[in-house]
Amino acid sequence: MFILELNSWFQTGLTKDQYIDVMTRNKEDMLSIYERFELNEEDKRKLEAVQSKKLRAIVLTEDWCGDAMLNNPVLLRVAEAANVEVRFVLRDQNLELMDQYLTNGTSRAIPIFIFIDQEGNEVGVWGPRAPQMQALVEKGRAELPDKEAPDFQEKQMALYKRLGTSYQTDSSIWQTVANSIMTAIL
Repeated sequence: MFILELNSWFQTGLTKDQYIDVMTRNKEDMLSIYERFELNEEDKRKLEAVQSKKLRAIVLTEDWCGDAMLNNPVLLRVAEAANVEVRFVLRDQNLELMDQYLTNGTSRAIPIFIFIDQEGNEVGVWGPRAPQMQALVEKGRAELPDKEAPDFQEKQMALYKRLGTSYQTDSSIWQTVANSIMTAIL
């Protein structure tokens, strides 16, 4: 039953162009990363070996998500090199699927990349962040004042703004994400 479900989720998902067309937030930022990020030749060679597997990817995402803004364009570059067809499924409209891929069993964190074979068998799951990025976010959160502090909201927003800026400008972050995503399919 679950196998058929993943195939049908894939079939009903949006193509890259359809997803970009319906985006209302973070569209330019996501496309900016996509246009500037290139895999190195070694990574492209590694991913050529994956092409024969004919994998597909279901991306649980939303356009307002900063992690999706960073991770989705990197996935698209990895998918191009590995010949992985990608479909986007909007989390908030598809909680039935999302709730099968909760982070730590409780959180609807996104994006989640579900890699499946041609029969619809799950062969790998990735997300919502590369471990190194998770550590960076946790370090930033640990430095925030107590949630009850009057400046908590302001400092939290400043943290998210700093992270978003580094997601946009630090190409080493893009490579870190690519390396992490590749571990799910290599």
